[in-house]
Amino acid sequence: MSKGVIGRLHSYETLGALDGPGVRFVAFLQGCNLRCLYCHNPDTWQMDIGNIISSDKLVEIILTYKNFIRDGGVTLSGGEPLLQPEFCAAVIELCKQNGLHTAIDTNGTVPLQLSKKAIDLADLIMLDIKDIDNEDAKILTGEGNENVIATLNYCEGIGKEVWIRHVLVPEYTIFPDKLERLAQFLTQYSCISRIELLPYHKMGDYKWDELGIENKLKSVKEPDNEEIAAAKEIFANNGLPVR
Repeated sequence: MSKGVIGRLHSYETLGALDGPGVRFVAFLQGCNLRCLYCHNPDTWQMDIGNIISSDKLVEIILTYKNFIRDGGVTLSGGEPLLQPEFCAAVIELCKQNGLHTAIDTNGTVPLQLSKKAIDLADLIMLDIKDIDNEDAKILTGEGNENVIATLNYCEGIGKEVWIRHVLVPEYTIFPDKLERLAQFLTQYSCISRIELLPYHKMGDYKWDELGIENKLKSVKEPDNEEIAAAKEIFANNGLPVR
């Protein structure tokens, strides 16, 4: 594989502690195919902007932090990183050659014929399931969950470790019956080692204002501690490794 695959990078975080196991270098790739109502990075949506960088140059930057991330690793996030599958694959391959754990934080909607090469190479897939109900997923993100489920099924088939991420959004996803159905659905997968229930937050609201994008969740409140605890209890009661 050529080491010089060109990609578009939005930004990076050098000592991330929330995007995979351990302390990690997190590369946020430019471009996203979804329009999640709760997105805190709408500035990553456009595909044709961002910093143009080669895979070998990005890994060169990553390796300057190797001593800090050697017990953690590298996470490719976004936007949606798998919209740049060849770039992801090239970066992951170089990172693995240098002994670094690799993860992809993905919404899972990129078709497998494009994404599987990078998925095969990565050590961990952090998969966002936006909504268990297909039509509600379309309302929340602009796209259904068929490819997401196909991605999860593929990971199960090849024994790829998966962390599930699900955002708790009042008025949209925090309903006991919906959470129960999601939890029951996930019990069939042995590849899932962790489930992260992420409370909706409003820290990215200012970006929507700056970009002039209508924020349909402007009046939606962040979930309180009781709502979060009740949601986690549903998953725990189904024997799932919830955080």
